[in-house]
Amino acid sequence: MQISTLFKTVPALLCLVASFASAQTQLTVYTALEADQLKVYQRQFETEYPDIRIRWVRDSTGVITAKLLAEKAAPQADVVMGVAATSLVILDKEGMLQSYAPKGLEKLNKRFVDDSNPPAWVGMNVAGAAICFNTAEAAKLGLKKPESWKDLLKPEYKGKIVMPNPASSGTGYFDVGAWLLMFGEKEGWAYMDQLHNNIAQYTHSGSKPCKQAASGEFPIGISLEYRGAKLKESGAPIDLIFPKEGLGWDVEATAVMKGSKNMEAARKLADWSASRSANELYAYNAVIVAYPGAAKPHPHIPQKYEQMLIKQDLKPLALSRDKILPEWTRRYDGKSEPK
Repeated sequence: MQISTLFKTVPALLCLVASFASAQTQLTVYTALEADQLKVYQRQFETEYPDIRIRWVRDSTGVITAKLLAEKAAPQADVVMGVAATSLVILDKEGMLQSYAPKGLEKLNKRFVDDSNPPAWVGMNVAGAAICFNTAEAAKLGLKKPESWKDLLKPEYKGKIVMPNPASSGTGYFDVGAWLLMFGEKEGWAYMDQLHNNIAQYTHSGSKPCKQAASGEFPIGISLEYRGAKLKESGAPIDLIFPKEGLGWDVEATAVMKGSKNMEAARKLADWSASRSANELYAYNAVIVAYPGAAKPHPHIPQKYEQMLIKQDLKPLALSRDKILPEWTRRYDGKSEPK
């Protein structure tokens, strides 16, 4: 190629690249998903939709929910993805979500989709409760393995348990909600009063208590079932315990924000989120996904895990936040880790 021709070609290529970049839509997506999940999901979505780029804004469920509510008058997010459905119920009540029926909606498990028509949010996967128990540390300390939630009240566990703060963690909130539902309001608070005596720390992450248990920092962590299974699979000296009274749970879900300036692209992300290909990716991080048949059994999680989840309606659980969280904070926040 002649030098003169090259000089003519380079500007043309730069213009082409600039034109392509300007044609791409950037979606701002608020999420509470783990960082390793985001990379995988983004790579697959942008492969299928190369004209759209995702900009994640990530934090714990409670922080993301508070941020969205604070921005109600001037929303910054186009889509909320991987945030607890109980938080999305609150946003919907505030008129902040754009109801939308993504392509293939009829193929999803209705238990994990908003029952409005069209739905305000659509589930991705279930996040459920488990106890991570460090067998090596327990042996050193002479601790027996608990089998139930009420076993955690035994004096031998004083200062040995960590769990998520429900005001900042969706995992913590579905645990508290489950105890109040299973034991009744009066007995539920009495249970948490006793449990508080044995708690060493309330974390601001749902997965952190299991990581702390896996590392031996504390022998017992109330956490997420799949995070525990992954840690055990990687060789951590932990057993997963699924308390016999029943397990709290929530749904990580996707919703389109009302007033998005990129509505067409936002709906494409919602379509992808409900697709089988997306659900097959969720199955690397969850044993129950919204698309039946897309998940695979995990050797460290019981095949009947879904049957162990308590029977609950997510809407009442969500609408109880304003009552439950201030009371929980008043009673127990003194043991929360610094933010």
